[in-house]
Formats: sequence, C-alpha cells, structure tokens
Amino acid sequence: MKNTYKLICLFFTLLVTVSCEDLNDGVNVNPNDILVDDVEERLFLTGGMIANVQIQCGHLNRISGMYTGQLIGYSSLYSNIYGFNLSTAESNSEWNALYVGVITNMRHIVENSNSDQLRGIAMIVEAHAVGTAASLFGDIPYSEAANLEISDPKFDSQVAVYDSAIALLDRGINTLNTSSSGAIPEDIYFNGDTSKWIAAAQTLKARFYLHKKDYASALSAAQNGISSADGDLKFQPGDAAAEDKNLFWTILEGSRAGDIGNSVDGVESYLLQLLDNENANSRNHAKTNEAARRAFYTINSSSGSANDGIIEQKQPQNMVTYFENKLIMAEAAGRAGGVSSGLSHLNEVRAWLNSGGNLNGNYSDQPYSYEAFVAADFEAGGIENADGISAKNAFLREVIEERYVSGFGMHMPYNDARRLRKSDNDIAVSYVLVNGDNSQKPERMPYATIELNSNSSAPAQDPGIFTKTEVNQ
Repeated sequence: MKNTYKLICLFFTLLVTVSCEDLNDGVNVNPNDILVDDVEERLFLTGGMIANVQIQCGHLNRISGMYTGQLIGYSSLYSNIYGFNLSTAESNSEWNALYVGVITNMRHIVENSNSDQLRGIAMIVEAHAVGTAASLFGDIPYSEAANLEISDPKFDSQVAVYDSAIALLDRGINTLNTSSSGAIPEDIYFNGDTSKWIAAAQTLKARFYLHKKDYASALSAAQNGISSADGDLKFQPGDAAAEDKNLFWTILEGSRAGDIGNSVDGVESYLLQLLDNENANSRNHAKTNEAARRAFYTINSSSGSANDGIIEQKQPQNMVTYFENKLIMAEAAGRAGGVSSGLSHLNEVRAWLNSGGNLNGNYSDQPYSYEAFVAADFEAGGIENADGISAKNAFLREVIEERYVSGFGMHMPYNDARRLRKSDNDIAVSYVLVNGDNSQKPERMPYATIELNSNSSAPAQDPGIFTKTEVNQ
C-alpha cells in the first residue's frame, strides 16, 4: 500500500495544500484552505467508525455468510462468488476502509488529541478493525502501516497482528480507565459512554483470544466484557446520517436486488433449514421453538423494501454483543470444566432469547421458546445428545450451534467454521452450501487488488481462498 495520507470524515473531505517556499514565502498560501490542524480531533471519529462498519457489516460479511451456509448467492456477482469465483477486487472497499478510513483517522486522534477519552476510543476502534482484518485475510501489513516513511509496508503474521490488536485494546482500556467522561455526539456507537467502551473492548479481547484458541485468556477477558444487551456495539442506521440504512437492505433496494438472500422458491440456506421445525436438520425440540427467529431471519432477495426483519432499513447490525460475550464464556468455561461450568452462561443467553431480545417489533408476537437447559439434557440420550457423544461435547456442540444461529450477520460463523474445522470437527456446525460446492471450504478472503498492485512487500499473487491462515492450520 502506498501510504497516502487521506482522511475520511462523514460530512466533508479535507484538502491539504502545501505551497512551495521561495523568496515570496506565504504569497501562494490561500487563507481559506482548511488544514488538518484546523479541525477538531473528534471530527475524525465518525468517519473512522463508518469505515469500521463497512469492515464488520459490508460486502465481505455477506460473502462470509454465503461461505458458511447462512446465505445463498442466486444470480450475477453473488452467484459467481457463491461458486467460489472470488476475485481480489472484491476486497478493495474493505481494505481501503481499514487503512484509509480507520487507521489513518484513529491514529490522527491518538497522536494529536488532548482528550484521553477520544484517544482511548480511537485505539479500540482501530483494534476492532485490525483484528477483524487479520481474521479475514491472515497476514496483513500492520506494524509498518500508515507510516509515511515506509511506502511498502511488510506483511505481519496473523498471530502478530492479533497480539498487536489485543495490546492496543489494553492500551485503550487503560486510557479510558483514567480519562474524564462525557457525551461525544461524533461517537456514533456509544456517544462517549466510557464504561460501554471498556466492556466492548474486553469482549473484543475475548473474541481474538478465541480465534487464537487461547480459551483460558478468552474466558478471563469475557468476565469483564459486555454484561447486558444494553451494552451491545452496533451500527445504528439513521444515527450517523439522515439517509443511512442497514447495509444489506441497501444493496437489495439497489442494483443487487435478486442476487443474494436465503429463501427463494423453496430453496433455503442451511441456516433457515436449521430453524425450520419441519426440516430434518431442525434444531427445534421440546425446549426450543425457533419459529419467530426463522421468520425474522428470512430475507426476501427481490427487494430491500420487502424486508421488515433482520435487514429492515433501520434494523441495527450487530458488531460486538452481549450474547457473543456470554457464548464465549459458555464455550471457554465448558472446555475447561464441562457442562456444569458453562451451562449457566448458555442459559443466560437463552433467557435473553426468551424475552424476545433478538427480535424487532414485527416478529416479537410470533411463537418462540428457549427454556433453560439442565445438565441431564446433555447426557447420552438427553434432548441435546441423541447420538450418545460425551456430555461435554454435546454441550459444546450446542454452544457452537447457538453461536452459528445468533451470529447471523456477523463474521462469527465464518470464524468458528475455520477455527473448529480441523481440531474440533465433532462440535462444529455441519453446514452445507445449497446447490453449491461442498467439496472445499474457503479459509480466507483474498488480498485487495489495490494492495497487490502497489506494495512490493505483498505476495506476487494472492494465496487463494482455500489456503489456511496461521491460527487455523
């Protein structure tokens, strides 16, 4: 990447002009030009956060959903991608969002702001984006990225980037712990609520430790993570700009109508089959009724306006959540101590689901039930163990399945599929791609064309989507 110093803000773009020095120094300086130093640091925050939304909820998120049996590419571009014809050009927007939109803006705040509150938030936003990029691409430029003295930054190992993201989260947490607090309108996630930022940062630490299979550290971080759904970090359409909409709704309302969804003419994704009481793959039983969630998740691919559920135009999009935090605790504690250690965390998620917490008002009156599990449900012959595996594995399998279902619209199912495919296949979700190629499983997203063409430190060609990343070997 050529580290051109660009700054993205929501409502304006800054143009920095530099005049040549000569005997008439100052003659060519336009007093009306806006310079970087003239702009309050908080104004860089929104642009970086919008760019982070693209990384978490945009094009590559929909692709990861297709590659884990949650979505189907029906025609045109998404049909080709669904068939694994994924070009490097498809990563350009997220790559640009990371290195220009997030890192440049957040580092400007960290390096120039006198507010520890702004600086701490900026660190957490950068870590969120960078850790996500490492999970998607594998090795990426980071330690030398956004350095004006280095035109071709090296690619750091995936584990090194994860470690750097976790260290940056710790810096952000420590900075916020000693900062003053106050409302920040430019903070479109939490409006400057430092306690929510600290909790979200802990959940992100837990997420990245989970990706590394460091389950003890994941549990430790999650114990200080998001403790209720009120602390969820989401993209809230309409808050950042009057015309902002749910990103999935937007593409179906535009040129991609008919291209991607999960249910057309009786052809449904594996996710919807899992939620269908009449399907052989159903997860419904005496303690679980997924009717409302199935309806809420069903996407009409023909038009965005036809959707009033998970991709309704003003429906928030999950990025870091309470249910994720509790399910990390359930898995990590269950791995260490078995059913008795993890069960309470899983049941807390089920209690939240049983309150209708994951639904919007259009579906909250439809049938659903999530009764609490007891240890006997995971014993051989129990409601969650019909095939007679160990109680511990039956419990972990249910936790992973809940992550798969609850994580719809996040990168969580894609990360879990790759994390568990080799070492824990007995508890992984055995999804299938409907009318797709199930002989291979994608392991990563391709590097962006703009990076491959401009950075001499980049590989001569992309390693390909079936090459495993470091943490998933």
